[in-house]
Amino acid sequence: MAGFEAVKEKMEVIGADGVHVGTVDRIAGDRIKLLRSDSGQGEHKGHHHYISRGLVAEVEGDKVRLSANAAVAVTFEEE
Repeated sequence: MAGFEAVKEKMEVIGADGVHVGTVDRIAGDRIKLLRSDSGQGEHKGHHHYISRGLVAEVEGDKVRLSANAAVAVTFEEE
């Protein structure tokens, strides 16, 4: 297990419940920038979204696991 520093491009971001949240585009300061094509629904579709490093619980293999379930984590996404 590793922390935020181990996050790399193209890793899958999942909630604490194992549900897909997005895919890492890159690290932007202290946030994870998600791929635009894999981010949001409805009016949010096609926009880059960001996940704060504070939501990262662990990095294991090619997955970034968040400390919140996916449904809750997406409410914390920033545009």
